[in-house]
Amino acid sequence: MAKSEIIVQKFGGTSVANAEKIKRAAQRAIKAFDEGKQVVVVASARGQQTDELIADALEVNPNPPKREMDQLLSTGEQQSVSLIAMAIEAMGHKAISFTGAQIKMITDSVHTKARIKSIDTKRIKKCLDEGNIVIVAGFQGIDKDENITTLGRGGSDTSAVALAAALKAKTCDIYTDVDGVYTTDPRIFKEAVKMDQISYDEILEMASLGAGVMHGRSIEFGKKYNVTIHVRSSMSDKKGTLITHEVPQMEGILVSGATIEKNLAKVSMVGVDNKPGNAAKIFAHLAGAKVSVNDIIQTEVSEEKANVSFTVNKNDFTDAKKAVEEIRDKVGCQNVFYRDDIAEISVIGVGMRTHYGVANLMFGTLAKEKINIDSITTSEIRISCIVDKNQGDKALISVCKAFELDKPVEKRSYVK
Repeated sequence: MAKSEIIVQKFGGTSVANAEKIKRAAQRAIKAFDEGKQVVVVASARGQQTDELIADALEVNPNPPKREMDQLLSTGEQQSVSLIAMAIEAMGHKAISFTGAQIKMITDSVHTKARIKSIDTKRIKKCLDEGNIVIVAGFQGIDKDENITTLGRGGSDTSAVALAAALKAKTCDIYTDVDGVYTTDPRIFKEAVKMDQISYDEILEMASLGAGVMHGRSIEFGKKYNVTIHVRSSMSDKKGTLITHEVPQMEGILVSGATIEKNLAKVSMVGVDNKPGNAAKIFAHLAGAKVSVNDIIQTEVSEEKANVSFTVNKNDFTDAKKAVEEIRDKVGCQNVFYRDDIAEISVIGVGMRTHYGVANLMFGTLAKEKINIDSITTSEIRISCIVDKNQGDKALISVCKAFELDKPVEKRSYVK
């Protein structure tokens, strides 16, 4: 039977953690193959292997070179794909595994958080046409100088969706240890419910704000190249959550989900000279230090002075502090305050475009629980509040109850 439709299946670390789970992943790939599809599998490192490799590195060097970290961490995925290929072969089917370098997944040269520039699909397509199930190591690529690079935490999601886009696959199945995308983190809010569908824009906001189910860059690929992403359980055949373009009925949903991000730090630059170009100087310097900035708030306090605050991931906090200390005098900054004891609570929903009262309900709920708000940022489809970290879980739970995120969409009182 001629096979034309390509499907990409991605298995996370918990889905390939041991021999039994590797065999289950192999069976899923074979099932799709037997249904007449050409199958590409993308795999993460097994279980906690990446964490273990990081711990090994820190044992021998407290500040390991990023290039060598990429060399080391890429080995985890290589083991996974080889084992899956062996399992498929043992079940009577042809399979071949590749590293990111072998399929020419070309990235930039920013070690530990590289970005994909191009993928050469010729070798994959040739192997597919020869009747192979192709297994590709996620999370990794190679730069123009043939140095191994990695894409950062969650980078296997990005590898999978990027491959789906390059191969013109309509769907990318993301198999994980949960059965879909929930309205919030069910470990904190136990009444959270699974969503049948969510838009690219909503899940992008959720991913950037701490939701751990999907990697933000993978969603960007899906949106740009029109790849439907199906987040589903590796333990069952139940339908998961489809991530796709926004559909009209989504506007009836006030808030689709809520998130909490605890891995944040905040920098507040007080009394910066209020003149054109100073904000550009600050953030150009941070960019030069490879610091990714999240939310930014600038407030004019007088004709002469302004305050500039921003948040960063804790992994970038040391670099951010160093960069700010280097630039502060050049922009006339009077003082700097640093905090790493914060959490960010956010509500997200495309329905905010057509509903009013979201901010009022969120702020009123936090006030009722006596939770102080440090700062507020917004976009067209989300509202975020910085609170003390020790009140983060309480804040998330109260907001989830207020927006009825413990109920399916059709049972929420405000839905049209």
